[in-house]
Amino acid sequence: MNTTTVSEYDDNEIVNPSHNAHIGSMLAARLSRRSALKGSLGATSAALLGAVSLSACGGSDSYDIPAPPTPEAKRLNFNAVAKTNADLVTVPEGYQVSILHALGDPLSFGHESWKDDGSETPESYDQRIGDGHDGMYFFGMSDDGRFDANRSDRGLLCVNHEYVVAPYGLHPTGRIVTDGKRPADQVEKEIRAHGASIVEVKRKSGSNDMEMVRGSRYNRRVTSATPMDFGGPAAGNAKLVNKLSPNGTQAFGMNNNCANGYTPWGTYLTCEENFLNVISRAAGDDAKRSPAEIVALKRYGLPENRKSPYLWDTAEGEQYARWNSKVSGATAAEDHRNSFNTFGWVVEIDPFRPDSKPVKRTALGRFNHEGAWPAPAKAGEPIVIYSGDDARNEYVYKFVSDAKWDPKDINGGTAAGAKYLDKGTLYVAKFNADGTGEWLELTFGKNGIDAGNALYPFADQGDVVMHCRLAADSRGATKMDRPEWGGVNPLNNEVYMTMTNNSQRDGSKIPLDAANPRKGNTNGHIIRWKEEGGQAATKFQWDVYLFGARVDGKQSENLSGLTDVNDFSSPDGLHFDQRTGNAGGLLWIQTDDGSYTDVTNCMMLAALPGKVGDGGKVTTKDGQATIMGAKPTEATVRRFLVGPFDCEITGVVATPDGKTLFFNVQHPGEDAEKANFATNTFTSYWPGNQPGISSSHAGRKRPRSATVVVTRKDGGTIAI
Repeated sequence: MNTTTVSEYDDNEIVNPSHNAHIGSMLAARLSRRSALKGSLGATSAALLGAVSLSACGGSDSYDIPAPPTPEAKRLNFNAVAKTNADLVTVPEGYQVSILHALGDPLSFGHESWKDDGSETPESYDQRIGDGHDGMYFFGMSDDGRFDANRSDRGLLCVNHEYVVAPYGLHPTGRIVTDGKRPADQVEKEIRAHGASIVEVKRKSGSNDMEMVRGSRYNRRVTSATPMDFGGPAAGNAKLVNKLSPNGTQAFGMNNNCANGYTPWGTYLTCEENFLNVISRAAGDDAKRSPAEIVALKRYGLPENRKSPYLWDTAEGEQYARWNSKVSGATAAEDHRNSFNTFGWVVEIDPFRPDSKPVKRTALGRFNHEGAWPAPAKAGEPIVIYSGDDARNEYVYKFVSDAKWDPKDINGGTAAGAKYLDKGTLYVAKFNADGTGEWLELTFGKNGIDAGNALYPFADQGDVVMHCRLAADSRGATKMDRPEWGGVNPLNNEVYMTMTNNSQRDGSKIPLDAANPRKGNTNGHIIRWKEEGGQAATKFQWDVYLFGARVDGKQSENLSGLTDVNDFSSPDGLHFDQRTGNAGGLLWIQTDDGSYTDVTNCMMLAALPGKVGDGGKVTTKDGQATIMGAKPTEATVRRFLVGPFDCEITGVVATPDGKTLFFNVQHPGEDAEKANFATNTFTSYWPGNQPGISSSHAGRKRPRSATVVVTRKDGGTIAI
């Protein structure tokens, strides 16, 4: 027997073989035209770049980037937190933290508290907080148990559990593999530790701090074993038929849920990202598949003889066979050949109806969904949702509903979801050389997306949304560098999305370009765009908001002029504060970084962004031209907190009154290779070592993912 750690799915693996242009090649073409910039600006360029001077800055074709104007309506009201490697959550002076819940905390009174030794039963995780806290959202709740967008002192908090970490928390001595097989009890516990938690929260008496209401009727888990329905064009599709659902209308579980979204009617959107972590495929399976199936499986990263990192399919028991997507029966209804297709979707959950069944909304497409970020809903206009496909050289998508928003549907639950999310148009983004962009429609029967398509023979719209990567390939969408979290600025409806990093960009195999102008781009950047004619428009303009960099200049060039107060690396989480009042437009930036860990742990910054076109053209030290937004100042971007050792900072949301902030710490002390279970020695001891936390979390040795609550000691609003 051996105890081992299993690597997670490599989300940097390139599975896009298309010859579509990369976003940077589009930019390079446009930016090489000096005459358009130094002569008379065209109407489109002028709109994009704004009024900028032509003074030299790093080359004769570069602009001095103007500082953004000081915001009049709001300002950041905290002193920046210094970079640190302390094994603590560090917040600004005048702020305090508490732990809302952590891995293994019971939701009900029927189970014991977490014991710090991995001895909890698998079944108990149906009523325990899961692992790998990630995206989340707070839904205010009225006294009669309905969604109330203005309520701050009571609500339902929905939290994703992306994956099982290491896992030093779940099992007594870590993950076990014996002769290539996993024990069933460990697999069962990991299945139940995935998914999402829905918990009721309320403010403590006389405080803005929050506590979980243990035993609330609303508290529940949605896991990798929870039955759920399919909605939208793929529901009942032949490629979803499997032994557990012979009619292809049901799914069983959701996996690797990363970022999230929310709806104006009060439901939670949770997104399956690295679902390849849980699926294997047998050797020799290609011989049993059609050529079209083989193309589709490989495009989504599942070649034959592929072993999943979790090895759930190796446990003894028929119930684990579904984790190997292989042909073994006479028909699809007799095996699990299509199990892979049941993952990679946006899942809608109604937190206010604890007995309701989650629904996978297939109209939003199937890929490595990092999230599903809605534009502000406007009566009489469609619902618009943006998503990124988190993998190198993948795409940015937009869904536009057929139905127009009616505020009477607030509290409509998944019935409202069926109205707005099951029928609509899916688009993929293409970035043009002139600084404009267009949304390319992915609809069966249009633009060559049909049975005669040279890349893949689409059978129907269900096939299109299930294999929208292939549809996007055929339409000529623009390849992007790992599109991760996004958000829509409520002040002007501009959309922001993080491009986390690309260490493989060496200038030769992966050439430099205007959107990716730095060799070995280990620090990432943030792209933004504005729609032309409303959120449902098919045209847009864009620029680069910020480039991540170390202030010491040891890695990527510091194009945005970051300082000790606001330098960062690998932007990942991104969220526009939805609170009311003067905090509108406050942007939270979170990092998941392995390139600055010699100096600082991962962090969260607060920003007051400008708008598309407020900057200009710059040239890197390597001679690559690019366009970026106005350089930030310490007044417009500053570090709000730093997390404990070996963690990712992720998931952030504030109460409507802005006095309580939630965020997640994922995988503190994730380097399980250095863990010693016999002596309880780990690289992090958080949250048990966090000063001032409650006795239910204090003093435990094993590091755990957890949800943190931040408040001001004087009772004021957060950050603004």
